[in-house]
Amino acid sequence: MHYEYTPKGTCSRKMIFDIDDKDIIQKVEIIGGCPGNLAGISKILVGMPRTHVIERFEGVKCGNKPTSCPDQIAQALKEIKA
Repeated sequence: MHYEYTPKGTCSRKMIFDIDDKDIIQKVEIIGGCPGNLAGISKILVGMPRTHVIERFEGVKCGNKPTSCPDQIAQALKEIKA
């Protein structure tokens, strides 16, 4: 499944995910934001179950913001699940 998400409250502008039929993340591309950090996070996520990422990333904040790119990844993956 190919899914695109527009994050809210972060510097990143778009998140693109490919998830297989076993709920495993196959590809992540994040446009905008901190390129080095997000490229690293994207590589780490490949091969992980979607639910595992949600559990670990949900609620992570960036400084004094109420969200972060990892939290928005979790929100996107929750939306896919719904």
